[in-house]
Amino acid sequence: MGYVADRWHKTRPKPDEPECGEHKGLVASMAHGKGKRWQARYDDPNGNEVTSLWRTKTEAEAEIVKQEAAKQTGSWLDPKAGKVTVEQFITDTWLPAQNILDRTETVYRGVLDLYLIPEWGQREIRSIKPSEAGAWQQKLTTKYNLKGTYPNRVSGYVRSVFRLAVTDRVIPVSPFDGIKAPSPGERMVQPPDVVEVQQLIAAAYKPLWAAMIELTALTGMRSGEVRGLALENVDFLRRTISVEQQLIHENKKPLYLDKLKTSSGKRVIPITQRAVDLLAAYVQKYPPRTEGPWAGVVFMLGTEPVKRATINWALKATCKKAGVGHRHWHELRHHYASVLIAGGENPKVVQRRLGHKDVMTTMRTYAHLFAEADEQTRGVLEAAWAPKGESAVTAGRIPESRGAQVLPLQVSG
Repeated sequence: MGYVADRWHKTRPKPDEPECGEHKGLVASMAHGKGKRWQARYDDPNGNEVTSLWRTKTEAEAEIVKQEAAKQTGSWLDPKAGKVTVEQFITDTWLPAQNILDRTETVYRGVLDLYLIPEWGQREIRSIKPSEAGAWQQKLTTKYNLKGTYPNRVSGYVRSVFRLAVTDRVIPVSPFDGIKAPSPGERMVQPPDVVEVQQLIAAAYKPLWAAMIELTALTGMRSGEVRGLALENVDFLRRTISVEQQLIHENKKPLYLDKLKTSSGKRVIPITQRAVDLLAAYVQKYPPRTEGPWAGVVFMLGTEPVKRATINWALKATCKKAGVGHRHWHELRHHYASVLIAGGENPKVVQRRLGHKDVMTTMRTYAHLFAEADEQTRGVLEAAWAPKGESAVTAGRIPESRGAQVLPLQVSG
């Protein structure tokens, strides 16, 4: 049990020491009249002494009762822990606890340095109020002009910081509790159809770009995964690609190959004979290096693999030459997903093929495409069950024109 100490007076005064002129029967200490008189003392759950100062003895005794009760219920918080600044907690505790790769840590830190540290970096983490949390979220769009899904993502990082502070018993509750997160700002992806992808392949300036565009459309691999593809990860006999690594290009650092960030990203993709023939023909004409840091990498531009900025420029130039609207490389991945969905693949399969963390990510991104596929199924059934001599079209249940349909790429003969 804790106890209360009188800072202003000595506990064991010498017999000849004079009595305190203000408090009868007591001997003044060096601290007399300086600061708060009463000190609450108790041991934390680890046996370390914790102290705090109070104006009256009653307040100090109440503090000890409160803290002892908190220890019994398991709700005890170190009163001094919350004094750590937001920036210090991020640096010393939150980032090391994320169990992420160095490059991802750089991304996280960069986001927080831009949008959180300037606002709250030097504030004590316990001082942030819910009203301030809500106001900060508003600033993501009003002050920092973030758009799309980005406000939701940035808010997610910051909310994670305060959740960990609660878990570590630094603060009793997160200021974001009860504050609704920014809307994910979902947008419908409109992937290129087969005709458009074929136009891009035909318009590509180099065989390198043509091969990379087509392989991405046929596998749904991410840009870094395609650029880091090694020949040893292609099983031509079983017609599969093992996605195990990706090419990384960080600012002011040389290119390097690294493992994938998540276990869900590491996957085996079944590929078509068209993809097998494409890769076989390409590596026969452009054999990968057999030694050095880039040994086995399929797609090379000179002495190095292809940088992200370079491939983005190549696609932009190809779109212009093909006479189609500007596309981002990621939209070739969306094309692959749209083909699987139109072919009737269920969301869980699409998730595994794309390497998404969970099926909800897949559904949020492609929900409207699944809906279109469902409508197509209804149309097929309506046509099959139309009365004899009457089609669903003539019965007025199916429009005569549904617009362009997404169809799988045809295997060349």
